[in-house]
Amino acid sequence: MNIRTFLWRRVTAAVSTIILLLLVLALVGAWRVLNAGQTDDELHLQAKRDYLQDIAGANLDLSGAPNLVFFLYDDLGYGDLGVGAADDTLIATPNIEILAANGVMLSDFHSPAPVCTPARAGYLTGRLAPRAGLPNVVFPTGSTEALFANTLLAPGSNVRLPAEEITLADLLGAAGYATGMVGKWHLGDRSPSLPNDMGFDSYYGALYSNDMEPFALYRNREIAIPAPVDQRYLTEHYTQAATAFIEDNAGAPFFLYFAHNFPHDPLHVRQERLGKSGAGLFGDVIEEIDDSVGAVVAALRQAGVLDNTLIIITSDNGPWYLGDAGNQRGRKGNTFEGGMRVPFIAHWPAQIPGGRVERAMAMGIDLFPTMLDLLDLPPPQDRIIDGRSILGVLEHGGQTPHDFLYYYDGETLFATREQRFKYRGPAGVFYSTDQMPMGAAVPQKEWLFDLAGDPRESYDTSARHPQALSRLRAAFEAKQAEMAANLRGWR
Repeated sequence: MNIRTFLWRRVTAAVSTIILLLLVLALVGAWRVLNAGQTDDELHLQAKRDYLQDIAGANLDLSGAPNLVFFLYDDLGYGDLGVGAADDTLIATPNIEILAANGVMLSDFHSPAPVCTPARAGYLTGRLAPRAGLPNVVFPTGSTEALFANTLLAPGSNVRLPAEEITLADLLGAAGYATGMVGKWHLGDRSPSLPNDMGFDSYYGALYSNDMEPFALYRNREIAIPAPVDQRYLTEHYTQAATAFIEDNAGAPFFLYFAHNFPHDPLHVRQERLGKSGAGLFGDVIEEIDDSVGAVVAALRQAGVLDNTLIIITSDNGPWYLGDAGNQRGRKGNTFEGGMRVPFIAHWPAQIPGGRVERAMAMGIDLFPTMLDLLDLPPPQDRIIDGRSILGVLEHGGQTPHDFLYYYDGETLFATREQRFKYRGPAGVFYSTDQMPMGAAVPQKEWLFDLAGDPRESYDTSARHPQALSRLRAAFEAKQAEMAANLRGWR
């Protein structure tokens, strides 16, 4: 046998093995997609039921409790609003600016993840996305993207938020709040993980990102506007649903989760909005979003509940193709600051002194424990809550409640952060050029950034600050070990 024949047979055998492996993965992935991809944990489902029943049975006095309106935007960058780092000559956001001027801004606030699905899981559960069982982006059931994601990108991964997770809506609903959601869910498209299954009394919105098909709008479990939705009127539809919820529920405490699909690509506005901003279509979309915020605030004022409503405005990650990351390194999809540090505004006239900017670092996982603190409720005892209450920071300022923040993409820990220093473990850093159809992660050694003097994460200062390097590396490795031993954080 000559060398050419030998090599040909080896190559043929290798190719055949790869094809067989891909076929097996495809069949497994197809089965998972068709069967919702997972089973729920009955032990912790029961613990969830018991916990919520105990909360409901406490018969809390909610006479002075605030309403909560939580605006979560999709791909809104740190510098995209007319406050803080933004150039407000390009994009006018007067309604949001008023809330910022009369509330508090956190200048060092981070999303739980650099992409949408895990970020939303973190915001709603108070747990890092790997804890919450949904560390990766999910796609419409039966779609080519779902099959690809569940066979090649993350074989065997969950395709919906596990039913045993306790959401902010579960918590507040059990406490006696009316709970409503408007907008993008993106935590799975079938029971038992739909909005109405996970604590929301009412739902109006889209189950996925606005670039996924079929893009329909649902009212609770039924299609309200069939696909394809004319997205020029998406903000209008959402605003009407949000203000109607406020009007219907203003007589008692309520929680409104308004999770907009914009400014995620593709961008759309009504015809009369086109060309109004100085930042093109992207700016037009932001300005229409600002109009929507103004309408919601007007509805709160009209109902007489604005002063005792905690309004929070933030984003699920940094900007994608367009948008302003606020002079930070990175964008959506990576764990540099530009991918995860996002705008944060809190407005609550009855309790939060206005006109402040606080520098304490915080993360979206803090919303759940903050509401526990505000209502003086105990946390669930069967699971780790990764967030910390930032109620004190919002009310009177002060230091961060965190020793460290942890930056995850998928189930991989990429960075650990304290107030001044940020450690990035040995990992690939994405590289490509404009003419390359695809890029790749280029391996790098560990880095230490001194954010006090280098907020753009441009220079590795590990040699200059060996103690900080050692401290943050130890925290990084300890978190890796902790998650490896108990990924879901059960107790």
